[in-house]
Formats: sequence, structure tokens, C-alpha cells
Amino acid sequence: MNNSKINILRLDHRRRRDARITTHVCLTARAFGASKIILSGDEDNKLMENVRDVIERWGGNFSLDYRKNWWNLLEEWKKDNGEIIHLTMYGLPVQEAIKDIRGSKHDKLVIVGGSRVPGKVYQESDWNVSVTAQPHSEVSALAIFLHLYFEGHELSKEFKGGKLKIVPSSHGKKILEK
Repeated sequence: MNNSKINILRLDHRRRRDARITTHVCLTARAFGASKIILSGDEDNKLMENVRDVIERWGGNFSLDYRKNWWNLLEEWKKDNGEIIHLTMYGLPVQEAIKDIRGSKHDKLVIVGGSRVPGKVYQESDWNVSVTAQPHSEVSALAIFLHLYFEGHELSKEFKGGKLKIVPSSHGKKILEK
């Protein structure tokens, strides 16, 4: 398995409009194997507190940061020999691009857009990747991308250090408190 890190950049978070969808992007990134998420746009301390609370309660090695100026992040990422993947409906089909992306040993920055993605993102990305080439949720695009990238191994990932753990059950809910 490729040991490169997957970080997610959530562009253009709008506190009043996007809190729920951005929270779901964060939770999906964590649950599906990303190492870190970087939020840009409006600084949203409440959202960040909520996600950090999930990390503390449910465990895992996942971090969350805020970056007002994401433009510099793209330049720094490339300077540090990282690669950028932009999830967009206008890109190469994920099923065609994923093998090359997975085969590269460089750390990845996966960009999940917001309201309007500037042309710089398309230009700076090593891969513009689409999931279905149809309008849909950035949450589903991220989940499918990470699932294909990790080849399904993320589904059995262990999250160490948490206080809670679900016990699988075909009926009802069972949660262990550690």
C-alpha cells in the first residue's frame, strides 16, 4: 500500500450557508482515511470544535486546520514536491486516473470546492478528477475518490485513542465506552 499522506483542502467555506456540508466533508475525510483537512473561507471555530470533538471521542490520527489564504498553500504544496488532485465534474474520470494517482509516492492534496472554484485550482492541479461527470455532492465525490484510492482498505481501518467504539450489530445500536 502506498504510504503517501492524503490531505484535503475544503475551499470557500461559508459559515452561515455551508456548516453542515463542510462538517460532512470533514467527517468523510476522517472516516475514509485522509490524514488532515484544511478549511479555507470563513473561519468557523464552532465547526472546528465539533470536528475536534469527534476526533477526541472516536479516535484516529486526523487533524484539522484553518488557512485563510489557500493560494499560498498550493504553491507551498508543489514546492514541497506534493501533488494536487482537484475533484471536479469536469476532470478525467476517476476510474481512469486513480491508478496513476495511487501509483505516485508523493503526498496528495485533494481539493474539494466550494461555491465557485477559481481557474488557478484547475491550472495548478496535477489531476482534475471527476466522479460521474454529473452534478452531485462534494461529500460523495470525496468518499468515492478515497474509497478507490485506498482500494477499500479504509472500510476496516482501526481508529486508535478514542473513547467510543461501535460494536457491529444487525439489530439495534451498541457502543462501547473505553
